[in-house]
Amino acid sequence: MSSTRPSSPAVFVFPGRWLAGTSLLLGPVLLLLGVLLRAGSPFFFPGQLAAYDEHPTLMTASYGCFAAGTVALWPAVGALAARVGATRPALAAFGGGLTLLGLFARTFHAGADHLAFRLVDAQGHRAATATVADTYQAFHIFQYASFAVMLGWTVLAVGAWRSGVLGPARCLALALMTLVPLGVLKGTTPWSVVGAAGLCVALVPLGLAILLDGPRPTRRSLARFGVAALAVMGLGFVSSLG
Repeated sequence: MSSTRPSSPAVFVFPGRWLAGTSLLLGPVLLLLGVLLRAGSPFFFPGQLAAYDEHPTLMTASYGCFAAGTVALWPAVGALAARVGATRPALAAFGGGLTLLGLFARTFHAGADHLAFRLVDAQGHRAATATVADTYQAFHIFQYASFAVMLGWTVLAVGAWRSGVLGPARCLALALMTLVPLGVLKGTTPWSVVGAAGLCVALVPLGLAILLDGPRPTRRSLARFGVAALAVMGLGFVSSLG
């Protein structure tokens, strides 16, 4: 008497194909766009505040794209670390953890950037610059995460190379993200462009490969996604009114 075992259900690995692929595509592009939009303005905070005073829409778009790209990258880091971890778990855990910590630190910096620009709106350029100068060296807990901003991408790149997830050239491009300056109200340097462009070279092809590798979404799943997206947008709009 023969018996058939039920097939094992497919194992879902967070963040999943669609979230990971979209993150790998959008995150690097948004970072690069944010870097390019503020190119030409002086690097340190007095110049950044002066640039915002003269071109508020452009600088808001620049810092908004960079902040959105920073947040959008966390599923990409998780997806890449999961692939590295299949053969190099230590490098995946160390590199992925450091990189995510670095993203959290950059998100904190984005909040400080936002407040500084609001000071320009409320107090004027000169008063805001004086206030930022008086408080720029104030202690915050994410000062201790600066090493993660610089080191995380390099460790993750080494893991991607040792595991064969990315080729040598794209691993080097991934490590170039270390060159992007960190901190509050930092402008664009040539190294900023190199680092953000390297991230695009490293991750965008992987995002395309992930999105194209598998069945297309059904109409029902697209409809569910649309309803969920509208619900999230509606909740965000209602919360902004409060």
